[in-house]
Amino acid sequence: MSVNPMAYEAQFFGFTPQTCMLRVYIAFQDYLFEMMLVVESVILKKLDGFPDCKISPFQIRKSTEKFLLFMKEHFDKLFSKMEEVLLQLVLNIPKNVLLPEDKVHEQYPYSKEQFQVLQDEINQLQQQYRAEASAGQALRAELEEQKAVRAELEKILQWFDGLENICREHGTGNFKESFAFLTQSSKKLQDVLKDVEEKSKKIKKHD
Repeated sequence: MSVNPMAYEAQFFGFTPQTCMLRVYIAFQDYLFEMMLVVESVILKKLDGFPDCKISPFQIRKSTEKFLLFMKEHFDKLFSKMEEVLLQLVLNIPKNVLLPEDKVHEQYPYSKEQFQVLQDEINQLQQQYRAEASAGQALRAELEEQKAVRAELEKILQWFDGLENICREHGTGNFKESFAFLTQSSKKLQDVLKDVEEKSKKIKKHD
């Protein structure tokens, strides 16, 4: 069998020419075996009509196998020549023939170097796309985080609005001044608390 891959022919036919020839070879070989079995059975039936014949079925089988081997050797030689002719003249696409689906290569020919440049450019674009997709995902996550922070800020603003309304209801006109006053008072209380703690420590040390 031919070792040429014949990939272009496989693209056109949908199967490799070598596969086709192998199937033809197997079909012919099976037919040859079946034919020899038929011939053997006919000979055995004919011998039944001659009781005095000294040829045994074993001898007939041996002769049949010998004749089958002879036929197979000649068949292999003939099939080898037939295969060579079919692969060259029937199942072969000439070098100057271009399949319809490959016409675009004739219109836009590219060398191996040009193809490699295009391949490198495609790989670079794919990497850029992955980087942009990752950055977009990070931006979407940040946007979701900002939405959550904004929601919390809106809650705080609503709380300050409610606190300002309460201050107005209790006679405090300016919420900012009230808040500043509360901050200063809180700081004074912290200073007093700190002073008390220091004096308490001194008393404990003295005791």
